[in-house]
Amino acid sequence: MWLLGAVFPEKGPWWLWQLHEGGVASHCRGGNTSSAGPTPCRRDLTSRAASCLAQSLLLLEARIRNSMKFLLVFDFDHTIIDENSDTWIVKCAPEKKLPNGLRNSYRPGRWTEYMGRVFVYLGDNGIKEDEMERTMTTIPFTAGMVDLLGFIGENKELFDCIIVSDSNTVFIDWILKAAGFHKVFDEVFTNPAAFGSTGYLTVQNFHAHHCAQCPKNLCKRKVLKEFLDKQLERGVSYTQIIYIGDGGNDLCPVMFLKKDDIAMPRQGYTLEKKISQLAQDLSPVECSVLVWSSGIDIMSYLKLLMKE
Repeated sequence: MWLLGAVFPEKGPWWLWQLHEGGVASHCRGGNTSSAGPTPCRRDLTSRAASCLAQSLLLLEARIRNSMKFLLVFDFDHTIIDENSDTWIVKCAPEKKLPNGLRNSYRPGRWTEYMGRVFVYLGDNGIKEDEMERTMTTIPFTAGMVDLLGFIGENKELFDCIIVSDSNTVFIDWILKAAGFHKVFDEVFTNPAAFGSTGYLTVQNFHAHHCAQCPKNLCKRKVLKEFLDKQLERGVSYTQIIYIGDGGNDLCPVMFLKKDDIAMPRQGYTLEKKISQLAQDLSPVECSVLVWSSGIDIMSYLKLLMKE
């Protein structure tokens, strides 16, 4: 603990120096301050004071360490992986495609409900869990993302890392565990999914919300705000939030970011175009913006943060 000997290093920790100079112990009723050594009362007070201070300093050190952390918020599809996990699963379907009636049943803002119908179709055609898992774990990671996630995993003392995604728990869990990256992420916020007794995969909306900008099942701004509030209750605040995404549904949480935070939209994707349009309309986002095309770009920025 770097604070202990900071004031009077030649005399040892300042609290011990003060005690032996007659501070707390001099008020001990009946205490003896002669050169014969400290009385039992004095020794007891010294010990208790040292223990109390050590505990306080440990708490202070933990608070300082927590306040120096960075929060990395990742989208999943077309960010961590280079495909849409929900459309990738269609490779399991007969002839690797969906019938026109099912494909045309999607309604804007109701993607999760649409995927529920896709999973029923796969189940009706005898597609089992193990086949789906084999297919999903062949999905490619975005360029440089394997290196980036490995780097974050090696520096977890500096980075908290979460996923906020419109995919589902089963797909993300399969993909991260197959690649050995599930421990990189502290939490994953996505639509809950599970295999039922019939062997069919089912998926539900992540939550309810009242945001007019977001699809019915997920508002990423609400997820981020609730996560930050929960962390504050635990005594954790962040030096900077870095939001890494690609899609239109990533704009809502980016609009929540403050001037010291960073939005990192993927180059050429919807999020970058929407942020650029806001700037052209003279209503730019409050945070700084850094465009990326590879996970290596993101890693380079994180390494700069570590040097500051």
